[in-house]
Amino acid sequence: VERYWDHDTVGALVASPANPTGTVLDREALAGLSRATRAHNGHLVVDEIYHGLTYGMDAPSALEVDDQAFILNSFSKYFGMTGWRLGWLVAPPAAIPELEKLAQNLYISAPSMAQHAALACFEPRTIEILEERRAEFARRRDFLLPALRELGFGITVEPQGAFYLYADISKFGGDAFAFCRHFLETEYLAITPGIDFGRHQASHHVRFAYTQSLPRLQEAVERIARGLRSWQG
Repeated sequence: VERYWDHDTVGALVASPANPTGTVLDREALAGLSRATRAHNGHLVVDEIYHGLTYGMDAPSALEVDDQAFILNSFSKYFGMTGWRLGWLVAPPAAIPELEKLAQNLYISAPSMAQHAALACFEPRTIEILEERRAEFARRRDFLLPALRELGFGITVEPQGAFYLYADISKFGGDAFAFCRHFLETEYLAITPGIDFGRHQASHHVRFAYTQSLPRLQEAVERIARGLRSWQG
């Protein structure tokens, strides 16, 4: 924060759990970010859209350490309502009037149908289904992580949340964008190049998503192994 804060900066935006790494910030890290932003009279903005999708731990909310933080969340990930365009923002009371102006001019309100559908998310049986789904994501992660490492992908950050693996492809050579295109055209596998998530070391990182069933992931690993052989020629 100290390194990048300048006269135009008003806040720091982070995500926890994060896309693409799956990193979860603990209370100490969130508190440190809060202190750093407040020291500059700024705000901490935290994307918590993957809250609920954690494995072996809980992700603390930034509100536990900073009641002036801005919290972004949605029904898209944990609740599986991607495409319904329904989410929420928790903000300091002083910011609400200006946020209301933005909302009124950008989208007015969420569709009533989506709001009614979201109510079902809080039914006990729905929560049971969602927890079963989280356990399934954990099984997929536990399969895909060692499988990719065995193939030679560098995965230094073991994901604690979300449903992604961010892998270093330096061992295989070449550019991440070309690497992803190769697998799409030869093995019909969709892998995301690192440039989609920022510039830092983007040219030799790719993201895998474990949003498919375990049998499909097993087939994907076989295709990756075959695709690596043709990539390296």
